[in-house]
Amino acid sequence: MQSYNPDTVSSSLDDAAWQRPEACGGNGGDCVEVNLSDPDVVAVRDSKITRSPALVFDNREWAAFAGALREGQFDR
Repeated sequence: MQSYNPDTVSSSLDDAAWQRPEACGGNGGDCVEVNLSDPDVVAVRDSKITRSPALVFDNREWAAFAGALREGQFDR
């Protein structure tokens, strides 16, 4: 994976490409947004702070994280 600075990676991504899950609907913005504009990474940020640093995953890391979520590994 290419090295990314979490404080500046957002500026290299297409601002229009940030997406919120439909489930976030009317909860006042307490969600995360993802950006898929770079084919090599998935960027994630806090929806309440649009200029916040982004967490950046390469495709393999994202697939592992999303799979763990689906399997309930982080459920409380």
